[in-house]
Parts: sequence; structure tokens; C-alpha cells
Amino acid sequence: MKRRSKSLAAPVVSSVSPSQGPASGGTTVTVTGTGFTGATTVRFGSKVATFTVNSNTQITAVAPAGTGTVTVTVTTSLGTSTQQVTYTYVTVSVPSLTGLSPAQGPVSGGTAVTLTGANLSGATAVRFDSTPATSFTVDSATQITAVTPAHAAGTTAVTVTTPGGTSNPLSFTFVVSPSVTGLTPLQGPVTGGTTVTVTGTGFTGATAVGFDGIPAASFTVDSATQITAVTPAHAAGAAAVTVTTPGGTSNSGDPEARFFYVAVPALTALTPSSGPTTGGTTVTLNGNDLLGASAVRFGGTAAASFTVDSATQITAVTPAHAAGTAAVTVTTPGGTSNSLAYAYVSTPVLTSLAPARGPAQSATIVTLTGSNLGTATSVLFDSVPSPFTVFSPSQLIATAPVGSAGAVTVKVTTPAGSSNSLTYTRVAAPSI
Repeated sequence: MKRRSKSLAAPVVSSVSPSQGPASGGTTVTVTGTGFTGATTVRFGSKVATFTVNSNTQITAVAPAGTGTVTVTVTTSLGTSTQQVTYTYVTVSVPSLTGLSPAQGPVSGGTAVTLTGANLSGATAVRFDSTPATSFTVDSATQITAVTPAHAAGTTAVTVTTPGGTSNPLSFTFVVSPSVTGLTPLQGPVTGGTTVTVTGTGFTGATAVGFDGIPAASFTVDSATQITAVTPAHAAGAAAVTVTTPGGTSNSGDPEARFFYVAVPALTALTPSSGPTTGGTTVTLNGNDLLGASAVRFGGTAAASFTVDSATQITAVTPAHAAGTAAVTVTTPGGTSNSLAYAYVSTPVLTSLAPARGPAQSATIVTLTGSNLGTATSVLFDSVPSPFTVFSPSQLIATAPVGSAGAVTVKVTTPAGSSNSLTYTRVAAPSI
């Protein structure tokens, strides 16, 4: 009698996976071993299973209904396996899901989701639609922690499979990451408090808006493409604006997502410091952080015009204003500056000269009486300047210069302008 060669030996079953399943059958079982080519029968105990021969070393079989522990055998034309590889029928309940948290996460995956329900022990799979979870842990019979896989945006059905079957599905939504594409306005004061409209995509369900990681003072999700946020306080300079949703955090490197914090402007000097109530005086304002100025005010009245010369200088033209001191301020996106005093003065008026006549050949002290004389900058006899002393807003004394006999006009000039003219007469000395 001839011996069979090793290549023509009866099949050998080395393992089955899974090794247990419900008494109702239906579990897909992978049978591994050797000599499976040409298999004609796979049995679970005495019951025949439907099967597919994948290769000489693997068969996929569907467990029939049964009870207890049975031996899995494979039969070919060369015989039936004799190894005691067993499959156990267990009485298990179908798993059920009652909740999952969170219910959404980024399309990139990686979200740890807690699944709660019943009969979850022995779970062999957690799926998001047909995609297996990246990993999962059975915490107890009522809880599983699963990590989401990468998935296209949209709602998926989450199921748990155990030897008892596959659970009811619950919904998990994969969300695209938010993107910030614009800000209005683009700048504001370091003190915060600016209302900024953030535009972009994927804003639904936003949980945070950050300015360089500092949470916005408050924010409102207006739509999937717009958020209204109030800036927090921040040092001067550019701050990256980010939006965080269940889909992740927007890219802080986007140039469109920069908000510029501007220092509060400061004034240190203004020249001249006074001028007429009629306005029209060109005043130079010096200070710091003056770029972007949107207003220059004199006592609350807007300058007739102004030019920002540099970060440290503005040239402004005074508006008309009542006589008195006006607080001058500059407003930029960084806020409103400290104030400096600018004096509005009325045009000087002369009412009398005493004496109104004097010798031509010698200087004469003349008292000038009138109003608004307190800020006098010059006294002219015709075009000749005269030394003078101010005693009060209504009186000053001046020295009439020597000159040819005859009448000359006398005027007083202040920052508010020049007064009316009065006549002073130089008298020639008598001749013999």
C-alpha cells in the first residue's frame, strides 16, 4: 500500500477567529490552517456552515445556529481535520447604544468619543459608517471609548459589534476645520473693546475665538460664515485671530487673520498755543503714536482740517471757537489722546492813547487802553516796533519812538490778530 505524500495530507485546522458567537449563528468566522484547497465541507459540530475558501491556509465561514462548545472541522477529498479547535455558542444580548459624546469632531479624526449603552462587553468592532474606529477600549458593559477615524464631512452612523450582533446606530458628525478669511475693522486700541466682524467658513458651533490665544471678551456666531467678537486687551502689535469649533482650530498663520492692536496716542506739545476765536490758525501737534488719526478736536469741535505728518506730528487748522481754553485731543484706532490746552483769544481793540501827542525829537511813554490786550505780541507806531509792557487785558504802556513830526498809526498785535488803528501825533520842537 502506497503512503500519501505530505502535500496530499488531510486538512489541518489551527485556529478560528472569533472563537465564540451567539446561539442564533450568523457570525463570520476566519478558519486558519493548512490543506484547505478543494474543501468540500466546514462543520461546526455536526452542523454544516456556508464558507468560502480564501487560500490553502484560510477559509471564511458563517457559523450556523448552535449551542455549547463544538469542534470546527474542514473536509477535503483527502479527509477531515482532526484537531480539537473549538467554537463556543454563547447566550448574549444584542448590544444597544443610547448616547455618544461628543457628537461631532474634525474630518481629520482623532476625537475620543464615549459611547454608552448596554451589552457592550466583548465588542469586536466600532464603526463610523463602514470605517473602523482608529482604536477603541471597552470600559465596561455599558461604555466604550473610541477614537474617530479620518472621514469625509457629514453625518455618520456609529455602531458597535459584539458576539451578540451589531447595535442600533447613533449619529456622529464629521466637521471641516474653520477658516478665517477677513476681519473688519483690522485694528483697534490695546485696551480692547473693539467689535470685530470675523468672516470665513465652518463657524457653526464655535466654542472659542482667540486673539493670540487670549479669549475674546465675548463673541456671537452670526452664521456659518460670520462671527461678531469683542477684542480683549492686548499689547500693541499684530495678533493672530483664531476660531475653534468641533472641527478644530483655524490656521493662525493666515495673513487675513491678523488684528493690529494700536497704542493710545499721546500729545506732548502744540505750537502755537493760542489763536483767534475765528479759527484758521495752523497748529503743530507733537506726540507719539499719531498714525492713523481719524480726528483732531479743539474743545470737542473738529479741526477745520488736519494732516498726519508722521507718527510724532500732526498739522491741524483750528476751527472757530468761543474765547477761552480748549482741550486739544487726537483720536486714532488706538483711542483718544490726553489733552493739551489751546487758548482762543478775541481780536484786540484800542479805544484810546494817553497822551495822543508827543515831541518828535524824544521818546514818549504812551498808555494804550482797550480790550483783549493781555496777550500782545507787538505794538507798532506805523511800521516801527515799540517796547511795551502789558499791565492787564485792557491796558499796556509803550514807548513812542523818535521820528519825523506828523501823525502815525498805532496798532497792537496779539495771537488773535491786529487791533484797529489809533493816531499818535509827533510834534516838532518850537524854533527861535
